[in-house]
Amino acid sequence: MTDSDKPSIAWYAVHTKPRQEARALENLLNQGFECFLPMMEVEKVRRQKVSRVTEPMFSRYLFIRLNDVNHNWSPIRSTLGVSKLVSFGHVPAKVPAEFIHFLRDAPPAAVARLFVPGDNVRIAYGPLAGLEGVYQAHDGETRAFVLVELLGQPQKLKLAIESLAANT
Repeated sequence: MTDSDKPSIAWYAVHTKPRQEARALENLLNQGFECFLPMMEVEKVRRQKVSRVTEPMFSRYLFIRLNDVNHNWSPIRSTLGVSKLVSFGHVPAKVPAEFIHFLRDAPPAAVARLFVPGDNVRIAYGPLAGLEGVYQAHDGETRAFVLVELLGQPQKLKLAIESLAANT
């Protein structure tokens, strides 16, 4: 058997159904596949409160390590939570192993915040709805300081963070 005849093991991207990355991961792991689902912490407004949640780094994607010559690919496509194996034409797309190693070895990313100081924001509701300002900081979990122009003077307001929207 020559080197070119030997099966090689490579990483591939799996496209999942919407918000079913964890389900697809669990079902693929239960079938004995080696998989990787990179996760990260982000801030989200839920029930009028800012909370930290852990979610997939790449929405609707996870990675699977397969033998590219004699591996049976059909169970992957029929796994609950899986939409398809990412392919170019009929050839599954390989993901460089270095990329997977980088994701696994990288230190945990800083929490992705809703707003960072200096962001332009708009007050989305309340008596000051429509007013634009510059996000300054947050004070814990539910309030934010925003610099706005009122009556010709810059004013620092303390507002509920869920009342703010990004001003693009």
